[in-house]
Amino acid sequence: MYKSLLRPVLFRFDPENIHHFTFDILKSAGNVPGMKSLWRKLYNYEDKSLERQYFGLTFKNPVGLAAGFDKDAKLIDELDCFGFGFIEIGTVTPKAQPGNDKPRLFRLPDDQAIINRMGFNNDGVEEALERLKNRKSSIIIGGNIGKNKVTPNEHAFDDYQYCFEKLFPEVDYFVVNVSSPNTPNLRALQDKEPLTKLLSGLMELNSKKEKRKPILLKIAPDLSDNQLQDIVDIVKDVQLDGLIATNTTISRAGLNTSREKIEAIGAGGLSGRPLRERSTQILRFLRGRLGNDFPIISVGGIMSADDAIEKLQAGASLIQVYTGFIYEGPGLIKKISKALLKQGSRQE
Repeated sequence: MYKSLLRPVLFRFDPENIHHFTFDILKSAGNVPGMKSLWRKLYNYEDKSLERQYFGLTFKNPVGLAAGFDKDAKLIDELDCFGFGFIEIGTVTPKAQPGNDKPRLFRLPDDQAIINRMGFNNDGVEEALERLKNRKSSIIIGGNIGKNKVTPNEHAFDDYQYCFEKLFPEVDYFVVNVSSPNTPNLRALQDKEPLTKLLSGLMELNSKKEKRKPILLKIAPDLSDNQLQDIVDIVKDVQLDGLIATNTTISRAGLNTSREKIEAIGAGGLSGRPLRERSTQILRFLRGRLGNDFPIISVGGIMSADDAIEKLQAGASLIQVYTGFIYEGPGLIKKISKALLKQGSRQE
C-alpha cells in the first residue's frame, strides 16, 4: 500500500516539508488508543533467532534506523512500533543550529536515492536529552554526536565531549560523526592525527565511567584505501568498540538522473541505491583487516531484503536503513527480518 498509494502522493511535495508533516501525523496518530498496537501487529516480526549480541547489548534483530531520520529523538516510541532492532538519533550538537539554507533535501527517484546538505540541523543536545528521558520505549538507542558549525576543528573535542557527557545516561551507544560532507571542514577530522586525538579523548572519558558505553566511529565512503588503513590502525590503537560504514557520498558517478538536474541540485551527500556497492566494498575491506569479531554496522544502499543479506554475508554485524525506509516504507524492516529467518532455516 505504501509504494502504490502513499509514496506517489508524498513524493509530490517538498522532501523536507513532507518529512516534518509525516512526523506530525505519526505523533498524532500514535496518541490514538490502539494505534501503536496496530502498527506493531502490522510491522513487527520477532523471533529469538533474529537476536544479535554486540557491545554487551542484545538487539532483537539486526536492522536499525540510521541517524538523520529522527535527529532530535521526537518519534522514538512511534518508530519502535515499526520493527527496528535499534534506533540512532542525531547527529546532535551542543547548541541548536538551523543547518544549511533551504532547499537542502532532494529526491532522485530514477536512482532510488536522496541528496541532502542538511548541515547538522538539530534542536541541540539538551532538547534531545529531555525527549529521551520521557520516552516509554526500551528499544536500543544510539547517540550520534557532532560539532557545531561555528566550532573550529581545533576545539572540536569540546563539542563531542559535551554531547557525550549529556547523553551518557540516556543512550546505549555512541557514534562519533566526522564524516558528514555538509559541515565545512568536518571531514578533515578523519585525518589520522586529529581523529586519534578525538577518539582517544572520548575513550579516556568513557573509561572513567562506572559502566562504560560503546563508542563507534562513522566513516565516509569516499576514503582511499590508504585512508581506510589509517582508520583501521586508529581503531586498533585506541581500542574503539566498532565502526559504521558508511555515511553519504560526494560522488555522483553512474547516476541515471540527468546531469542538468544533478548540477542544479549542487552539493550534498548522496544516499540510497547508488551507494550500495561502494559501502559493501568498504565493509569487506574493513572486515578483512579487523577480523571476524570486530563489530561493524553497515549502512548505504539497503533497499531490499536481498541488499540486507548481501551486507550481512559481506561481514556486517548489524545494518541500518534510511533511504530504503523512505522509498520502500515501513514494511521493509519486516521483509528483511522474514528473509533473514528464512535464510537461517535453510542453512541449518
